[in-house]
Amino acid sequence: MYIQQLYTNCLAQAAYYIESNGEAAIIDPIRETTPYTQLAAERGAKIKYILETHFHADFVSGHVDLAKATGATIVYGPGTQTGFESKVATDGELLPLGNINLKVLHTPGHTLESSCYLLIDENGKENAVFSGDTLFVGEVGRPDLLDGIMTKEELAGMMYDSLRNKLMPLPDEVLLYPAHGPGSACGKNIGKETWSTMGQQKETNYVLQQMSKEEFISAITTGIAPAPAYFFEDAKMNKNGTFSIEEIEKNGLQSLSLEIFENETKGGATILDCRPAALFELGFIPGSINVGLDGQFAIWAANVLNLHTPLLIVSEVGKEKEAVDRLARVGFATMKGYLEGGFEVWQNAGKRIDMIISIDAEEFALDAKHSKAIVLDVRKPSEQESGYVAGAKLLPLSDIQANLNELDKEQEYIIHCAGGYRSMVAASLLKSKGFQRVKNVYGGFGQIKTTDIPLEMPKAVGV
Repeated sequence: MYIQQLYTNCLAQAAYYIESNGEAAIIDPIRETTPYTQLAAERGAKIKYILETHFHADFVSGHVDLAKATGATIVYGPGTQTGFESKVATDGELLPLGNINLKVLHTPGHTLESSCYLLIDENGKENAVFSGDTLFVGEVGRPDLLDGIMTKEELAGMMYDSLRNKLMPLPDEVLLYPAHGPGSACGKNIGKETWSTMGQQKETNYVLQQMSKEEFISAITTGIAPAPAYFFEDAKMNKNGTFSIEEIEKNGLQSLSLEIFENETKGGATILDCRPAALFELGFIPGSINVGLDGQFAIWAANVLNLHTPLLIVSEVGKEKEAVDRLARVGFATMKGYLEGGFEVWQNAGKRIDMIISIDAEEFALDAKHSKAIVLDVRKPSEQESGYVAGAKLLPLSDIQANLNELDKEQEYIIHCAGGYRSMVAASLLKSKGFQRVKNVYGGFGQIKTTDIPLEMPKAVGV
């Protein structure tokens, strides 16, 4: 028996390869099929199953493409309906794989079809549970993603029963392999580890402690940040099927001359500059939006851009495919190509460029105290709970596009996040919308709080 976790950092997502006696199963694959087909080939195994724990909302699964490439059977839990050929398993059903079995545990709560897969080894021992978004390290899956079909309180009640009837009875030594780690928006505050044991979680995970169903529902439905808009589109793609990764790459990896690239921009395409913020700020094509490949690129691109926006890619030379593939993972399918030779080709042609001024924390403190600039804090609400600059406007990055009417193009804004990545995304967004007086803060709030700038704490509800 062999188990390998395949973790994708930019999605904070874990897929799994399980193998026994020449047969393999893939759990929750990402968009690209190559990592799985190569691994199986290297190990001399045939992929028999593609096991989906639920209809993922935060990324587009590679289940349909992988099934076409391998002939494997796509498996979902009870009650599932798909727009492609799949097997709907029954609760408690055993799926034989070589000398082991994978037992289907129907665990509704995150979604209605959510299911876990319990690995029963060659000796009949319960060895590991692949929990999808039902149970994370230190957290539980969010119960608010059914888009009005069912309330979060109803789903939370189902989650309470699923955890207590299906997962908590498992032996303490059973390994817990969830679908996500820290940074994922599929849970409120997922722990830093990407795996655990049921025993450790029974001791430390707040959702597994003794409490009434009413207390549980209140605990897991309180303080949930709004789900990103793209979540609902991704879930539909995973349920009904969508473009193949090959089709997306064929369009997205077209090498565009400067002339063709310019014509596409005039036609309304959005320029997505994937270079690191430190390069972007020194010069970029006017109107470009910067989301650097060096961070949670796909997640933030999907947070600030509509999935159906025609995109033109500007990247460091040689990183075009990485950009296209990572965008495809979250549902972008309208990439029109990339600028051949990158930004340098534009610059060397004498074309107009734009820049963004960045300042360090000390300069920020002086500006914030002595100028009329507004401090724009684009961190998440959960981050702002630890304190923020006195008088700052709190506007999370994911909310900026929908709240531009709250901002004044004549006003100067000094933008910061936690470390500097998201603030450059925000600064470029504002620049693209005609806001010219923007500055970015190096090091973000992490450096700002080392200065003597006054900070505030959020007021308690009712105060």
